Amino acid sequence: MHPPQWLSATRDSMRVFAKDVGHGLLDVSHNTLALLGLALVSGLIFMAGQSDLRARLEDQLFEMLQGRQEERAEKDGSILAAVSEPTASGRATALDPKQLKAEQVLVVQWLSKRYRVAPEPVARLAHEAWKVAPRAKLDPLLVMAVIAIESSFNPFAQSPVGAQGLMQVVTRVHDDKYASFGGRHAAFDPVSNLKVGIQVLRDCVNKTGQVEDGLRCYVGANATEGDNPYALRVLAEYQVLQQVAQGKSIPVNWNPAQGPVSATKVALVAP
Repeated sequence: MHPPQWLSATRDSMRVFAKDVGHGLLDVSHNTLALLGLALVSGLIFMAGQSDLRARLEDQLFEMLQGRQEERAEKDGSILAAVSEPTASGRATALDPKQLKAEQVLVVQWLSKRYRVAPEPVARLAHEAWKVAPRAKLDPLLVMAVIAIESSFNPFAQSPVGAQGLMQVVTRVHDDKYASFGGRHAAFDPVSNLKVGIQVLRDCVNKTGQVEDGLRCYVGANATEGDNPYALRVLAEYQVLQQVAQGKSIPVNWNPAQGPVSATKVALVAP
């Protein structure tokens, strides 16, 4: 028995409707994916032309990932991930002694043992002293001797009268000289203190005309005083460093209070 004609017509109409709807959905899907792809490509093109925006997005993503890493590390008992500074070594005052000349290495090793400080920071100071002191017509070994007597290589030393840092420069008197290094807090930066100290010592030597009187001036003593234990101690240390640089064996417990080890006259280096 054949179905009624109206039922057959209805079935054919539903089939056509379903077919049309399917094609329509397919077209919509294709168009939607095309729009999404177009939007993605447009976004990439836009970001490629906006370096600042791209950099900000990269920074935000990096911060998010770093934050998650820090959280995991803290749960494991480590705080280093949260306080890490990958570039911290760049501000350390240190140098591999192997980069120095032979005489400098001898001096660095002796001073390191004598004052119980690491050789790497002393090596950096030696490197700077050999570079800067000749510009001031001073012997680098004399500069190292001043550091030794003034602070024993403690960059944070401070005297009762306000002398600060490696070379014990009185900051309130010479704060103008620290302007070239960002301000008076540079007194506690070893290299900056060394450079300012060299300038102060040069001014004193030029003013008095002699190294020994210049040392009296440097420490604030009267240049006319006949007895100056400070100057004698510095000169004694200086002469010992001269012998160390020549390869002579000097005990690290040598006492500078014994005075100069020889009658060698101290003079400025050649211009």
